[in-house]
Amino acid sequence: MNKNISMIGAGSWGTALAILLAKSGYKVKMWSCFEDEIDMINNLREHKEKLPGIIIPEGVFCTGDIEESLHDSKIVVMVVPSHTIRENAKNISSYIKKDTIIVNCSKGIETETGLRLSQVICEEIPDANVVTLSGPSHAEEVANGIPTTVVAASEDIGAAEFIQDIFMTPLFRVYTNSDIVGVEIGGALKNVIALCAGISDGLGFGDNTKAALMTRGLAEISRLGISMGANPRTFAGLSGIGDLIVTCTSMHSRNRRAGILIGQGKTPEEAMKEVKMVVEGVTTTKAAYNLAKKRNVTMPITFEAYEVLFNGKDPGSTVNALMMRNKKDEMF
Repeated sequence: MNKNISMIGAGSWGTALAILLAKSGYKVKMWSCFEDEIDMINNLREHKEKLPGIIIPEGVFCTGDIEESLHDSKIVVMVVPSHTIRENAKNISSYIKKDTIIVNCSKGIETETGLRLSQVICEEIPDANVVTLSGPSHAEEVANGIPTTVVAASEDIGAAEFIQDIFMTPLFRVYTNSDIVGVEIGGALKNVIALCAGISDGLGFGDNTKAALMTRGLAEISRLGISMGANPRTFAGLSGIGDLIVTCTSMHSRNRRAGILIGQGKTPEEAMKEVKMVVEGVTTTKAAYNLAKKRNVTMPITFEAYEVLFNGKDPGSTVNALMMRNKKDEMF
């Protein structure tokens, strides 16, 4: 079997997955547009900015040449910020062979179109066979060998099972799911709720508040996902409640950390600058807001987050707005 795997993106998650795959005997060729990142991976054998102290195995190589990174690989893993998915898919499209499986590890929704990321990839790479890998999986913990469980989703269940076999290790368990719609919506929108959970923490609220945000947030995610054709059961799984729990409660979560700073009084711009990493929940909030409007889906938490992030609303006032909404049944 061909043991070459290509990785588009060399940030924390890409590097963690490259380490995981290299330890399983695969040769991982990473692509990065940052010279300092390429140097750290190839020469220092450590991503000092994103995963300090973790040694990168010799089976991992990084290059700034896209063609070189994709040469002789049947699997291409895309681990880039969601807002760059289209650009990166376009850049690699001419090098992708028909039998290549593209593994999307990014989480988000394209703001301009409202498309899921696998849909964006397929627009730029016609007939692409896309598997989305998602679930509660902080890069720091995966790179340190902490037991983690994720889901590989695709309409082509054979492709999902193939990726399951590639990524599965005693410390990284992979399930499969044919509901790629639900898996991608859950993985994207949990970042919005994590931002809100962080804001709640920054405002000084407690566990009761966070539990309510997570529970009612999951209801919003499910409503939007179901309106798009998702299986309701997916949101009770790893890419739904699983990813929501870890992102809302962990300090590894850049979305929660940014939310805490906003709750403490910083502007969204100041918070993102201080976190120093891509905060996917910000752009996803706008995309989810637009989708909910278009589909006439009720998403009060997401709408309040949009007001805070894009219209300068005071975070404290959103609590009253949510708590004093009209009475309703929990199931609706």
